[in-house]
Amino acid sequence: MIRYLFNFITLLFVFTTIKGYTQDSIPAAKPTHKKNIFTLGLYKQPGLDSMVDFVDGLYRVFKINKVRGQDEKLSKSHFTIIPSVEYSLATGFASSINADIELPYKNPNDNRSIIFSDLKYTQNKQIISQVVSNIWLNNNEYNITTNWSYLKYPQIDFGLGANSSLNLLDNIDYSYLKLHQSILKKIGPNFYFGPGLNIDYHWNISDTSTQSKPLIGFNEYGFTKHSSSVGFLLNFLYDTRKSLVNPKANSSYLNLVYRDNLTFLGSDAPWQTLLFDYRKYLPFPMGSKNILAFWSYNIFTLAGKQPYLDLPATASDTYSNTGRGYIQGRFRGDKFVYAESEYRFGITENGFLGGVVFANIQSLSEGQGKPIQTILPGYGAGIRIKLNKHSNTNIAIDYGIGQGGSHGIFMNLGEVF
Repeated sequence: MIRYLFNFITLLFVFTTIKGYTQDSIPAAKPTHKKNIFTLGLYKQPGLDSMVDFVDGLYRVFKINKVRGQDEKLSKSHFTIIPSVEYSLATGFASSINADIELPYKNPNDNRSIIFSDLKYTQNKQIISQVVSNIWLNNNEYNITTNWSYLKYPQIDFGLGANSSLNLLDNIDYSYLKLHQSILKKIGPNFYFGPGLNIDYHWNISDTSTQSKPLIGFNEYGFTKHSSSVGFLLNFLYDTRKSLVNPKANSSYLNLVYRDNLTFLGSDAPWQTLLFDYRKYLPFPMGSKNILAFWSYNIFTLAGKQPYLDLPATASDTYSNTGRGYIQGRFRGDKFVYAESEYRFGITENGFLGGVVFANIQSLSEGQGKPIQTILPGYGAGIRIKLNKHSNTNIAIDYGIGQGGSHGIFMNLGEVF
C-alpha cells in the first residue's frame, strides 16, 4: 500500500492544475524548515489563514510568494484536473484523467453546483468515461442532475446473491451507454420533487467462461446479447448539504427515486424499482471539525424482471463507492441493502492531511421473491490529501477489507459519500 501511495503522490506533484482563484501577492514568512512538498504537512501558511493544500506545496517548491486564502469567496469557477495512475480491484492499474468544476454562486445561501468527469483506460482493457453533474439554478429553486457514461467493460461476475463464491465466476464483456437525467423543483425549504428519465443500454454482451461458473449466474437468470431499459422517474429530495465533494457537519441528504421502465419507451420488459439513499453528517466530538458520517443506500425491485446487468450490485451507485473492501460487482441481486459509517478526522493542523476509518455492511437477495441473505461486512482506513482548499476537495485513498480474503485499495476525488 505504501508503494501505491508514494507513486500516487509523486504523480500528483507533477500533474495538478488549478485555475481561477489566485489573489494579489502577499510576502510570505520564511519557513523554518526545508521548503518542499514533503514538509507541507508541517507548514502553517502566514497571512489570511493557516489552511494549506497541494497547490500551496507547488508554490513552495517553485518559490511563488503568494498566499492563497481559504476564505476567498467562490466568485469564480474552480477547476481541478488530475492525470494519474490508479489501482482498484475491478480495473487493476489504470491511467486516468479526473476533473471537476465547482461553479460560482451569486449569494452565500446557494448550493454549490459541480460537474465531475472521468476518462480511464485500465490494465483489464476497460474504457470508462463519465460525466456527472449536480446543478442548482435560480437561488436553489431548481436542481438538475446528470449522469452520462460510456463503458467498454470486460469484468468478472460472481453470480447472484450474498452467498456467491470467489472461485466461481463468469468472464463477461459488454458495451454500456448510460443516460440518466432529472430535474427537480423546490417545494419547501430544502425539499424538492420532480421527474426524470433513465436510459440503460447494453450491447455486444459475451461470456467467455466455460468452467467453474457460478451456481446461479447470468445463464441461469437468462443470458441475452443486448438489453434495453428506459425508465420514467419520480424523485423526492431533501438536501441541506452546500457542497457534494466534502459535506459539512450537521447536514443531511435523503433521496427517494421510483423508476418505472415502460416497453413503449423502449424497455425490453416492464419493471419497477425504488431507491432509498440517506446520509447524515455529525460533528464528533461536539465542537470539533471531525465528522461522523452515516450512509444507507438501498434498492428494491417492486415488480417485473430487469436485465441481468441492470440488477443492483456492489459499487453500482453513481460514483461506484458502495462496498469498500470488495471488487465492483462482487455481489448482485434482486434487492440490495447497504449501510456504512465513517469517522473523518484531521491529522495536521493546517488541514493538508486527514484520515478516516470506516465500516460497512451489505446484503442482497438471490432473485425474485427470495429473502435478503447473509450480511457481508467490510472495513478499513484511509488518508485524505487536501487538493483544493477553496472547493474543499480531498484526494481519498482507502484500504478496505472484506470477507473471504477480499481486500484492496480504493481511490476517489472528493469524499466517498
